[in-house]
Amino acid sequence: MPQITVDYSEQLAEGFDRPAFAKALHSAVVDIAAAKPPACKTQFRRTEDTTVGPDTEGHAVVHVTIGLLAGRTEETKARLTEAVLDLLRQYVKPEGRALHASAEVRELDASYRKFDA
Repeated sequence: MPQITVDYSEQLAEGFDRPAFAKALHSAVVDIAAAKPPACKTQFRRTEDTTVGPDTEGHAVVHVTIGLLAGRTEETKARLTEAVLDLLRQYVKPEGRALHASAEVRELDASYRKFDA
């Protein structure tokens, strides 16, 4: 915990500083949601095709999902979501494309388990 997934359009591959974004995001999660730094895990998933409305070109999408253990207030989740959007503004350069950025903070299901080997 937290489990972080970042889906992003392939067109952003060169303009998205993913390592710096992940480091900054982990710091925000620690500061805002009281996570422990070694527990922060981020996976980036590049998507090949992006369509927005009728357009298949000229747009790029980034969506960040953060899964936290239960117990955070709605205010904490909202603060974290806003921090994610601020970080995306800093670390994603859409290079002439319309950028559609979004974030979601949700609680992990009670069935969540993990192990580290």
